[in-house]
Amino acid sequence: MIYDMMKHLKNVDNWLGGLQWLMYIFINTVVVPITMGAAFDLSQAEIVSTMQFSFILGGIACLMQVFIGHRRPIMDGPSGLWWGVLLALSSLAAAQGMPITEVGGSIATGLIITGILTVIIGLTGVGYYLEKLFNPSVMGVFMLLFGVSLCISFFKGMVGLPFGGGDGPTEIQIGPAILSFVIVILVLILTIRGSNKLSQYAMLIGIIVGWPAYLLLFGSDAQLTSGTASSLEIFWFPLGSPAWNIGIILTVVITGMLNLSKQYGSIKGTDPIYPDSPSTGKDYRNSFTITGIMTIIPGFLGLVPYSPFVSSIGFIQQTKIYERMPFIFGAIMFFVMGAIPQIGSFFTMIPLSVGCAVLFVSYVQLFGSAWDWFKLVEFNSLNIYRAAIPMFLGLVLMAIPGSAFASLPGYVQPLLSSGLLMGTIISIAMENFLNWDKVGTTISNNIGKNIEKEEPVNKL
Repeated sequence: MIYDMMKHLKNVDNWLGGLQWLMYIFINTVVVPITMGAAFDLSQAEIVSTMQFSFILGGIACLMQVFIGHRRPIMDGPSGLWWGVLLALSSLAAAQGMPITEVGGSIATGLIITGILTVIIGLTGVGYYLEKLFNPSVMGVFMLLFGVSLCISFFKGMVGLPFGGGDGPTEIQIGPAILSFVIVILVLILTIRGSNKLSQYAMLIGIIVGWPAYLLLFGSDAQLTSGTASSLEIFWFPLGSPAWNIGIILTVVITGMLNLSKQYGSIKGTDPIYPDSPSTGKDYRNSFTITGIMTIIPGFLGLVPYSPFVSSIGFIQQTKIYERMPFIFGAIMFFVMGAIPQIGSFFTMIPLSVGCAVLFVSYVQLFGSAWDWFKLVEFNSLNIYRAAIPMFLGLVLMAIPGSAFASLPGYVQPLLSSGLLMGTIISIAMENFLNWDKVGTTISNNIGKNIEKEEPVNKL
């Protein structure tokens, strides 16, 4: 065993592949604590702490999944769905005059409850039935609304507007906005026109270029945080002490159940890459159980819950790193980064507008994911409603100010004001109460027959 360990340590490919995994995990994690800190008006010390523990738990989650979970080299990180919903809930506080600590405390309570439910689902194996609710039409609606929801928050960050419960200017900040758009263009050019290696690191290059440019143009005073932590400090419930806003807790629990469907997709999507070792029911159960644990812990620490990343499939295919060992190396290095306080403190100084600009480009690509799902659905003039109604209703709800829902009962406001969740729930309901594949087929067939029967026009 010691010989095998030394053999892996001496393998240069493991280190090089591990560095690529490290960069991938880092890019998909580093901006999350910064945006959460801005949304929930956290102190500098609290943001530094959440940054450090985001790295530490990220490394632990990856190692637990690869050894005893799904046993695949799939990144486990802050779930994009969770992230988008938590940012949207933080905006609810500003719109409806609710204390941000009440929102954060209710979120913490909801995360702990959701984590316990997820562990139960993992141990009992009932999560399999949840997957049946999500057909291609539902996934297409979900992906599109998910991308729009996050991009709204990122765009606000790009132009200097506050999102969530954070205080700040209520007008567009022209300087940071222009720099943000320049960064967006740079990342787009690198992604579209760059080589495979260059496009792979387009997001990282955007941060490396945008960060010093921001400091040069606007000075260090414009950064979100400053200073250096000398020790690893734990803040229990930084988002707010546990609270019992039923509407927020219900919204959080529903989000957790929706997130399990994404987890199925990330694991199942790697089966073609590993045809000799397809995922088993035990792999799914173990993976869900770990995800439940990694949902409970963030409830105490004010973090975004962890789950496997679907985008890991594209990363594996692009880099051709199919082995588990480089992934293990990357996860360990990521854990070490979090364990060193100075590193976590350093990365909290990334300007919010720069991070949001880079992520805006990344999540715009979800339109392609939605398009891929919709291509699996055979639409016609009648069954187009299966996607159009939930999708447009979700977008409309996103456009309505949160204060407009104040006349509704408090326990339904968080759910009904979330365009992402309402659109997805309505799509699930419509798909499971009506067989849309049969709607409009008669009309389509008749049109096809009429076209075939048409005689060619005689030319004079």
